[in-house]
This record gives sequence, structure tokens and C-alpha cells, in this order.
Amino acid sequence: MKPIKLLDEKQKLDGIKIPEVSVVVPISERHDDIRKLYLLYSEELARMDKTHEFVFVVDGNFQLAYDELKRLKAEGHPIRIIKFSKNFGESTALMEGFRQVRGRKILTMASYIQVEPGDLVKVFSAYEQGNELVITHRYPRKDPLINRIQSNVYHFLVHKLTGTKFHDITSGVRLFDRKILSNFVLYGDLHRFIPIFAWQRGLKVKEVKVAQRKEDTSTRLVKPGVYVRRLLDILTLFFLVKFTKKPLRFFGLIGISLAAIGFIITAYLTALRLLLLTGLSNRPLLLLGILLMVFGIQIMSVGLVGELIIFNHAKDLKDYNIEEIIE
Repeated sequence: MKPIKLLDEKQKLDGIKIPEVSVVVPISERHDDIRKLYLLYSEELARMDKTHEFVFVVDGNFQLAYDELKRLKAEGHPIRIIKFSKNFGESTALMEGFRQVRGRKILTMASYIQVEPGDLVKVFSAYEQGNELVITHRYPRKDPLINRIQSNVYHFLVHKLTGTKFHDITSGVRLFDRKILSNFVLYGDLHRFIPIFAWQRGLKVKEVKVAQRKEDTSTRLVKPGVYVRRLLDILTLFFLVKFTKKPLRFFGLIGISLAAIGFIITAYLTALRLLLLTGLSNRPLLLLGILLMVFGIQIMSVGLVGELIIFNHAKDLKDYNIEEIIE
């Protein structure tokens, strides 16, 4: 997916009042009462004297939610509706929402009520302290035990593989300046890892504790295949964070290990043959040793090809953030 191309200021100034905050709400998997969600957070933003717009991205066939949004629009509420023809995933929905925003500050939310609206003031306060991305940590968690176990295991794996210490990257409530969007290219289910990608690029990320809403405490059990996809997402994150610009270190370590094991096996069998202690015919172990060496060399070759690609495109890559330039 291509990087986000934002609406430029001229496009926005042509007869359109620019809000201070754009709220992006992807409706992708499940949703609560959309009217209630909108009114709760819209009223809180108004109480905080924040001019705002809501951008709802309907990812697929959520007809009830879509009909309710059209009624809100007909009633004159400042919302915008984007509807996909089919389900493309939450990351795609967020990316399209980001392309359409008009405000300088972007507040993302899940399509179900996760945090107490009154705690938005904490989020904006943290942002105004100079942080470029503010994420929320629902604490204390009021979920059933099974939800908390799943969350703890998920975050434990993320912590170990990335070295980050965020407690609740699955919370959909985030606030950031639209200028940092050039740092993100989201696809698949990578939207959960926005805080980690921001941290990787040196952006100032702040996690704020907020109260969890009762609507967010239902038991969440998913199909076994979803857990497998989550694990693959974490492994993808591990590679993207640790080895995006140094693939040979990842593939080379695996390749050298396999090749070394294969060499040891082959050398051992060769020594036995030279000492006339045993023959090499009908020895599957020999085939395994040769296979491991060949396989290890092939994996290292993948890493070398990756290094060549990185070398030739290094000038176009930017995985850092410049905080200040003084001339």
C-alpha cells in the first residue's frame, strides 16, 4: 500500500471550515450502538471546546451501522461516511480515513465504546505536553479473566520480541498530529502496532491510563485461526522492527545454524567412513546433513538478496524522525 497522501491545505480552505480534531472510526469487525458512541464522544469534545468532525469508514456490509450513520448525517451532525464495497480490513479503513481527514489532530476510536469519554481530557493534556502520539491504557481492566489472559500473553510476546513496554496496544483510542502520518504504511492487521512503529522511528509516544467502559468488557473468544494470525502478525512485527534494513542478520543466522548442523552431521559420517568404521550407503542421516547444508545456503542467499535490495534503495528509505534542525 502506498504512503498516505493527505488533503492539502488549499483543498481544505475552499469553503470548508477546518476542525481542530478529526475523529476516525473504522467499522470493520463488530460495533456497538453507533449513535451512542458518536454522541458520547462528540459531546465530550464539545465540552472541551474542541471543534471536530467524525469520519466513519464502513468496511464492508454493516447495514445497520450504515443506516444509523446516514440518519445522523441527515440530522445535521458533522460526520462524514466512507463505505467500502466489501471488507478490506481495519488497517485499510484507517488509512482511507487518514487520507480524508481535515483536522490537524487525529483521534482514532474503535467502533465500540472502549474508554470513558471524560478521560479524553487526559489524552489531550498528554498531547499538549509535546508528545507526538498519545495512546491509551485501559486500567484497571474490568474484563473477564479469559480476556485478561489473552491480552497479557499477547503483550508479553510483543514485549519480548520488540523490546517495547506498552501495556495496551490493542486500544483503539489514539491521538496524534496528522504530520506524523508519513511514518506509517498500514496493511493487513498492522494497525495494532502503530505505537511500536512510532517508537521505532523515534517519535515521542506517551501511554495514558484511562477508565475502561462497561461496554468493552464482554468475553472475547475467537476461532483458532485468528490466534494463529495474531501470532503471525507478531512475527511480522518482530521482523519489521528488528531486521527491515538488515535482512542478512535474520536470514544469515538461521542459514548458518542449519548449514553448521548439516556440516557437523556430514563431517561425522565422513570421519566414520574414512576410519572404516561404517559405510555410507543406506544412511538417511547423510541425506539429512546434505539437505541442511543446501537449505542453509539458500536461506543465506535470500538474506544477501535482501541486503542488495536495501543497498540499492537505501536513499529512499526513512525509518527515523528528525526532532529539530537548528541553523
